Amino acid sequence: MTERLPFHFSLSCIGEGNGNPLRCSCLENPRDGGAWWAAVYGAAQSRTRLKRLSSSSSCFIDNAKAFDCVDHNKLWKVLKQMGIPDHLTCLLRNLYACQEATVRIGHGTTDWFQIGKGVRQGCILSPCLFNLHAEYIIRNAGLEEAQAGIKIARRNINNLRYADDTTLMAESEEELRSLSMKVKEESEKVGLKLNILKTKIMASSPITSWEIDGETVETVTSFIFLGSKITADGDCSHEIKKCLLLGRKALTNLDNMLKSRDITLPTKVHLVKAMVFPVVLYGCESWIIKKAECQRIDFELWCWRRLLRVPWTERRSNQSILKEISPEYSLEGLMLKLKLQ
Repeated sequence: MTERLPFHFSLSCIGEGNGNPLRCSCLENPRDGGAWWAAVYGAAQSRTRLKRLSSSSSCFIDNAKAFDCVDHNKLWKVLKQMGIPDHLTCLLRNLYACQEATVRIGHGTTDWFQIGKGVRQGCILSPCLFNLHAEYIIRNAGLEEAQAGIKIARRNINNLRYADDTTLMAESEEELRSLSMKVKEESEKVGLKLNILKTKIMASSPITSWEIDGETVETVTSFIFLGSKITADGDCSHEIKKCLLLGRKALTNLDNMLKSRDITLPTKVHLVKAMVFPVVLYGCESWIIKKAECQRIDFELWCWRRLLRVPWTERRSNQSILKEISPEYSLEGLMLKLKLQ
């Protein structure tokens, strides 16, 4: 019964107890697609700012086994602090109570032991519980009130969060270091620890090396953020090339279906739109497009020629190809639509 509690019912109760409603301190969601779009939009704006600022730094934080290190006793305290009603907390405590496990070893199994950490894998409440944990850390670290950050759309943005991925941003190295240490200290209070080896720093200008707990934090010139590559100079050309290569690979994987005579041409066109175009346009909301990139994005004509089995030696105009396919919209037009939504 507890696992079937609707998200909107649970989230509507958050913050009512202490008059402090739950809100993400990163950018408001520009679309109705969830927090992922907010993070992508934030990445797009931060890329634009990187072009304008002479000094800008980001810290990509990685928590060691984040979902497995949530301490249950501390979780109940966090829920109370976040204003979750007692009856919902009681239901969750009952859901997590009396959990035991054993480990299979070479000559049998170990003794049974109590499980006191980690949210349940596969449970629909687990992402919500971890997000509450992360929100509690950010609030206690004082990031919502901090002046450090990057000004985007007249708002001060110093963190972007999606699930267990947290990115801190600031205009100076000192501000970023201060934000990082605050988040580290608050994370440790609730049982989460930073994975220094996977935590990275990216800056638009040279910075001094960092050390946290005696370990050096690696400085990088590029980072994969939610599947999209972000570079220190804000250049998107490599990311666009990668997406185009992945799109070509996706179309090649459809060769057997595209060669089939049992599938009609309109169906094949829909297959390309559904299984190739999304691969190419993944994260396009954060791209800074140049004229050269616009020409590369026109690779849809290569898709249609391959679909129609038109060899490159055949002198056939693009207009005749498009007339036969009748694609309704171009790939570039779809990308612009996604960027403007």
